[in-house]
Amino acid sequence: MKREAKLLLQKASDSLVLAIELFNRPHDRGRVSSTLIQLDHAFEMLMKAAILHRGGRIRERHAKETIGFDACVRRSLSDGRIKYLTEEQALVLQTINGLRDAAQHHLLDISEGQLYVHVQSGVTLFRDLLETVFDQDLACHLPARVLPVSTSPPTDLATLFDSEVEEIKKLLQPGRRRRIEALARLRPLAILDATIRGEKGQPSDSDLRRIGQEVLQGKSWVNVFQGAAAVEISADGTGPILSLRLSKREGIPIQLVPEGTPSALVVAVKRVNELDFYSLGAKRLSEKVGLTMPKAVAVVDYLGLRSDPNCYKEFKIGSQLHKRYSPKAIEAVKKALGKESADEIWAKRNRARA
Repeated sequence: MKREAKLLLQKASDSLVLAIELFNRPHDRGRVSSTLIQLDHAFEMLMKAAILHRGGRIRERHAKETIGFDACVRRSLSDGRIKYLTEEQALVLQTINGLRDAAQHHLLDISEGQLYVHVQSGVTLFRDLLETVFDQDLACHLPARVLPVSTSPPTDLATLFDSEVEEIKKLLQPGRRRRIEALARLRPLAILDATIRGEKGQPSDSDLRRIGQEVLQGKSWVNVFQGAAAVEISADGTGPILSLRLSKREGIPIQLVPEGTPSALVVAVKRVNELDFYSLGAKRLSEKVGLTMPKAVAVVDYLGLRSDPNCYKEFKIGSQLHKRYSPKAIEAVKKALGKESADEIWAKRNRARA
């Protein structure tokens, strides 16, 4: 093994051991954030070691810094001579990275059941990749006194989401004044859901408030979190050899998202019913943002939203062409209107056409 790959692999295993230690610590102060940070770091180092081990590069030509987490996932998944990741494994990595981002940069309130699922599935994936790429056993990288994370796992994602939604409903009840706590508790569910659907970045407060309102109105979590509903937990083994994996439900395809797609991760579960996602016509979009339809379309054109697959898509049904927008378009338009008025944008468009 190359010297650099060997050192990176050692860093990866060090961070994994720390993540396991922090998860199993007897007190909770800083436990969630530090566990996720170390687990995320373990995988970035592991991917870089694997890429080097398979003859790849972890620096672009003339670059001073190594490639980032997303680039590691894409290279490990799509580069023919390096490829060792499956699409389902990439989903697990993207989810851990999204949770780490929220824990490190803002607020994340994740239940013990959810944290367990992500950490145990992470340990399982680390063990799988060690064997696939390096032909090594995880036991060789752990002190004899350390066991991988292993308790009685929640093996039913539906039950886990049901209990989470009920707790969030309680926090959102009128008069509780616990909306911030509710949004922090919604965030890990929303991250898992968005990650599986291939959306990059953290859910905004407006996204979380919208989800919270749907939950409070009694909407089924399967309809609220359609991405998360496309995956399930599979478990085998017990004790120190317990394996826990997040996998897509049978019959639901995963796609590799083209590189350079705005606001998109590397892989995503294909939307089963895209008309549910692109749910707005131009008239409905204009109503949502409080503009006339011509001015709403002018803002859409000014922002170039029709070239953003997260905001716009055209469907041909029979002989008719339907132009549809997603809720992401509402968010983008409102954000733009916070900087410039619709009248200013309208005037700019008219001057450009003159």
